[in-house]
Amino acid sequence: MTESMKLIRVLIVDDHSVLREGLRMVLELQPDLEVAGEAGDGVAALALARDLQPDVVLLDLMMPHLDGLGVLGQIRAVAPAARVIVLTSSEEEARVVQAMRAGAQGYLLKTEGATAVLDAIRAVARGEVALAPRVARYLMHAMAQPTSYPEDALSPREREVLHLLGHGLSNKQIAAQLGMAEKTARAHVSSILQKLGFAGRTQAALYARERGLD
Repeated sequence: MTESMKLIRVLIVDDHSVLREGLRMVLELQPDLEVAGEAGDGVAALALARDLQPDVVLLDLMMPHLDGLGVLGQIRAVAPAARVIVLTSSEEEARVVQAMRAGAQGYLLKTEGATAVLDAIRAVARGEVALAPRVARYLMHAMAQPTSYPEDALSPREREVLHLLGHGLSNKQIAAQLGMAEKTARAHVSSILQKLGFAGRTQAALYARERGLD
């Protein structure tokens, strides 16, 4: 690496330590890449992103405490210059679209080889978008569909629950607010998550705020 070449600093975020270790080993062999840090959950990822200000974040979607979509919804506030590559085992079209809409610059599957990951890191660091071939097809398919909003599939009551989720209310608080049993509120939340394709209530809350449903 020449003296004028700037190292690309990478933050690895995944709840599997073996995967993080493997990524670190691959990245540390590259003269133009540097592992800035590692995090095992979304909350730790945001704290490290704020402290380290990485150039690129390799981000898993399925994590404890705060999932990848939750991180995407907040990372711009703590690390404005960081570019995010989702690296996950999920290739569901809904998740791909959600992640890209939430601000990811890349989406790779964990079945991709090391070369694809390295190429993607360098590409997003240059300001480009990096997508696995199958993921690119999903996005093209989504773009070809008539414009619609997922919340249209919700019942009026579910829209009320989603509105309260956007305000950060718990199931117990939602039940009290709407005059229903807590188990009924829980059932509504589960139905909302299923219909919108979200893995957790944090994603639903972020979605509600992003869509102005709160």
